[in-house]
Amino acid sequence: MFTISTLSPSEHDLWFLPLGGTGEIGMNLNLYGHAGKWLMVDCGVTFNASLSPDATTLHEVVSADPSFIADRHEDLVGIVITHAHEDHLGAVPQLWRRFRCPVYTTAFTAEFLRRKLAQVGLAGKVPIIEVESRARIDIGPFNVEWLPLTHSLPEPHSLVIRTAAGNVFHTADWKIDYQPVVGEPFDPLPFQELAHENITAMVCDSTNANRPGRSLSEGELYDGLYELVEAAEGRVVVGCFGSNIARLITLAKIAQQTGRYMALLGRSLQNMVSTAQATDVWPKDLRLIEASHLAYLPKSEVLLVATGSQGEPRTALNRLANNSHYACELDVGDTVIFSSIVIPGNEHSVARLIAALERKQVHIVVAKAAAKPIHASGHPCADEVAELYRWVQPTIAIPVHGETEHLHANAAIAKAAFVPIQLVGTNGDLYILSGRVRIRPQVVKAGRIALKQ
Repeated sequence: MFTISTLSPSEHDLWFLPLGGTGEIGMNLNLYGHAGKWLMVDCGVTFNASLSPDATTLHEVVSADPSFIADRHEDLVGIVITHAHEDHLGAVPQLWRRFRCPVYTTAFTAEFLRRKLAQVGLAGKVPIIEVESRARIDIGPFNVEWLPLTHSLPEPHSLVIRTAAGNVFHTADWKIDYQPVVGEPFDPLPFQELAHENITAMVCDSTNANRPGRSLSEGELYDGLYELVEAAEGRVVVGCFGSNIARLITLAKIAQQTGRYMALLGRSLQNMVSTAQATDVWPKDLRLIEASHLAYLPKSEVLLVATGSQGEPRTALNRLANNSHYACELDVGDTVIFSSIVIPGNEHSVARLIAALERKQVHIVVAKAAAKPIHASGHPCADEVAELYRWVQPTIAIPVHGETEHLHANAAIAKAAFVPIQLVGTNGDLYILSGRVRIRPQVVKAGRIALKQ
């Protein structure tokens, strides 16, 4: 019988224990257990969220409660960060003091993380071990390989975690994109080769598993965005996810082609682009201007990219909508383009933002109403998920990164792709992947904590 005090994997055990990101989108914190040790994969946050389903108070930044693994941090051999999205690394600066173990990741993500650590007084204090793409290294009893794939920012990686008790393929966030704008096109070969490795379990992104077909390529958005910017008469403001470097590069190219100067409004955008510049991801011929220079430019020469496409209260788009941004005010006839979707749960905040913009009599374009594509998801739709299952051929499918409907859609895809076992659970469940395969529900009490900005 498992109890919290005795919960320790033997050399014959291979366990998966999600504390965040399973049964929800965002706030990923995953643990793998083997031979008395634990490996953490990702440590992220979510924004403007409550600490429980019944609570009405929203907190600006929230993470999974790390108490379980913090209480046994001496057995935590490392934290692996798969990519530089806030829902995968945003909690590291606030929580690392509770873990005090090495962090493993690739160069772009390491640079972005260092900047975040410096903001909380941890510059140079966290051991960050930079790993090459396709590297394979031992972290305690876990042998970890970084396999590159495509997502919506530089250097996204999946992981192959090999142990004496079995092997796991952890996808993290991904899609199949043959025109990703940033980085190399998706290469199926490494994943097809996994079929010969007896992958015990595939832990798979479920975000769009309930959407048929395939996701759009990032490279398909240029024409739609170009036509909107080129036709606009006043200022153009584009709201998009601040971490999407590919989208930002596309917009910078469009600004160059349409005779506009591009500026960034929002700290997360500026941090991400400065990271891209420092790691030579950002093309040197694409120039940006300081937001403080906007007031001196004709409206027809301005292209702004702003944070806050989800209606977050203190972000740049909200401040523009409420005449409280220091750098710029929107006027009648300006254009605001939402190069994004509404994340479930943000419908009311986005509706309030759009209503505030409408009162300013600006032209508003949302992705679902645009004549041509102006947004592409960074996650795979059903046909892509099925293809990856067929390539990898795992014994067990473990859907993660999704709400209940997404997890069950993923499991159904796995079953149709002839994956023998599908395990659908939630945060706090213990997935036993060796011996008698099963889920032990709510072995660990999963919760949330609010983090200070």
